[in-house]
Amino acid sequence: MNFSMKRIDVVNLFAEDFATTKSFYLEVLSLPLTFEDETTAVFMLENVMICLTDASEVPDLIAPRAIASPGAGSRFMMSMFVDDVNATCAELTHHGVALLHGPVDRPWGVRTANFTDPAGHIWQISQDLG
Repeated sequence: MNFSMKRIDVVNLFAEDFATTKSFYLEVLSLPLTFEDETTAVFMLENVMICLTDASEVPDLIAPRAIASPGAGSRFMMSMFVDDVNATCAELTHHGVALLHGPVDRPWGVRTANFTDPAGHIWQISQDLG
């Protein structure tokens, strides 16, 4: 290989209910929206962009592979650090988000909790206990 992969710049997520999932990222997670059209919304974090795409548009993007249904099971989890896991969980719960797991202290020195967005993507929030 004659190229160097150093970082991930964009995470592409697919959503069957695009409007609801976009609202989740805007209203619950309060992520800044940097681009949108009828089927795409791009949210910018400090180090990565999240490109949310309406599932109806995905076959053209990933052909010849097929898009899996939301109930097919998880293949990855996105993680982000927060200052206070308990406070973040309280805020998520206030917005009607059900936690999948946690908060729990992990043996490697972090406190974590997991939740999903409306399209079924799993997120983990972590707090450094050190």
